[in-house]
Amino acid sequence: MKVAVIGGTGLLGEGIAAQWQEDELVLAGSRDVDIRERQQIENFLTRHRPEWVVLAAAFTDVDGCERAPEKAEAVNHLGAVQVAEACRDRNTRLLLISTDYVFDGGKQSPYDTDDPINPLSVYALSKAQAESAVRRILPSSCIARVSWLFGAEKKCFANTLLSWAENGQPLRAVVDQRGIPNFNHDTARAVAALVHAGAEGTVHVTNPGEASWYEFACELKRVAGFDAEIEPVRMDDLHRPAGRPHYSAMSDASLRAYGIHLRHWRDALPDFLAQRRNAMATVFANPAS
Repeated sequence: MKVAVIGGTGLLGEGIAAQWQEDELVLAGSRDVDIRERQQIENFLTRHRPEWVVLAAAFTDVDGCERAPEKAEAVNHLGAVQVAEACRDRNTRLLLISTDYVFDGGKQSPYDTDDPINPLSVYALSKAQAESAVRRILPSSCIARVSWLFGAEKKCFANTLLSWAENGQPLRAVVDQRGIPNFNHDTARAVAALVHAGAEGTVHVTNPGEASWYEFACELKRVAGFDAEIEPVRMDDLHRPAGRPHYSAMSDASLRAYGIHLRHWRDALPDFLAQRRNAMATVFANPAS
């Protein structure tokens, strides 16, 4: 099977490149196809003729979306519309990567796929609009909601915290926002399994085990073995432009319905740290790269 991953150079794309071995993959970054440009999408799909498209390309800077709502609309919503329409015209299956931020945090138990959404930010609204449009254009599509992604290859909270610790900088993490950290390699394996299963509808792709950012940071500190103290801070203390749900943990029942079971996020930390050490060793061994 041939699968095209649009957004294939991001954090999830890196996990897909490493974990999705059994099919012919085409990994496309924004330089290969800008989803704001319909002709680029058409040319890309005509050239590669994939059976499935995984749409992971998005403007994911939550506060950046608040400052540039027109870009969020163009990329996250209208870009998804154009990809869905191009896939529909070619009878190509589509899996759209979405987000836990479509929820408002009012629930205090893990969200199911049929729970009502209520986005609190420009970013979340643009992703919610993308979900709705893709369902309308391609009823057989799969919407895969993902949360709190971490991985060794790209910028994420886990890498930022470890860099702060290594450089002797003060460490802090939010104590009153709860969700589920997700290891990008585990998420990638689940996405591949959903494609192989011919998944349709909304699926919550998540490692089990909810935590606050502070609890995640403390567990990362324990496993990594550094001694610095982590300051707990509250969401309101950060004065960020975009609203975020205080609670956005998602149930993995929809994922397990496809026979896909991911490990607890805590169990993924040793693999994440080993990959990070290998990546840093490669950088030091090849300083010009």
